[in-house]
Amino acid sequence: MLLGPTGVGKTDWSILLAEKIGCPILSADSRQIYKGMTIGTAAPTVNQLNRVKHYFVGKLSPEEYYSASLFEEEAIALIQDLHKHHDTVVMSGGSMLYIDAVCNGIDEIPTVDKALRLEIQELYQKEGIDPIRNQLKMLDPTFYNQVDLKNPKRIIHALEICLMSGKPYSSLRTNQKKTRPFRIIKIGFNRDRDDLYSRINQRVDEMIQEGLLDEVRGFYPLRHLNSLNTVGYKEIFDFLDGNNTLEFAIDKIKQHSRNYARKQITWFKRDKEIHWIDLSDPDVNVLDTILTLL
Repeated sequence: MLLGPTGVGKTDWSILLAEKIGCPILSADSRQIYKGMTIGTAAPTVNQLNRVKHYFVGKLSPEEYYSASLFEEEAIALIQDLHKHHDTVVMSGGSMLYIDAVCNGIDEIPTVDKALRLEIQELYQKEGIDPIRNQLKMLDPTFYNQVDLKNPKRIIHALEICLMSGKPYSSLRTNQKKTRPFRIIKIGFNRDRDDLYSRINQRVDEMIQEGLLDEVRGFYPLRHLNSLNTVGYKEIFDFLDGNNTLEFAIDKIKQHSRNYARKQITWFKRDKEIHWIDLSDPDVNVLDTILTLL
């Protein structure tokens, strides 16, 4: 498992490692899984995809529902199938919940009915988050007192589960680690902060040059979808809505990307099983360091 913050260099090193040991790559990126969102998610290029077989890249339409629990189910089945032909497979990404889903497992949460999801989304679009918060407070006061009340995504998801299961969402969250039938080696990539932030800023500039504005404009009619509520898209949607200038939107993409990188690092640093590699250190032989752990 190659993990780390956005912009650190996971894609390039995962391809080099996969080529070295002769195996495919499973992407653990909750946005690269959607078709057409190639520039804004820094998805592997056509050339990179031709070099190494990738799974979970460009797999779904942005309109399709997907979750960490579905990723866990599909990824575990795929890994076990790939192990029939490969002793080692590489997973690479930075989506914390997707990585945890595969490495530790997540609770058995019921799949939400499409009609129910649409009903709650329509309520959110018309009346905002307050009525959804109030319903959650009534159905699951325990989770209501734990959740970030400014995070619509988590509040909506919790209410969906409450209504779908007929039980409080908090009662379904056991957080018990699952045993996997394979060994997991976690490699974390990091860089000096100035180096990482410079790479993030440069990558955003390159995205703009590669046509991010046109890519986002093509998704404008779908801007209400959760799959598009992500850094790089929501800022340009605001620009297209006339709420700010393009220059302001670009600056916000950089800022929000840096904020997300900090959040990822904080999350990953809690995991004592991760072997960290500093990519800012010119003396580190990355591949050799990883291969000694296999």
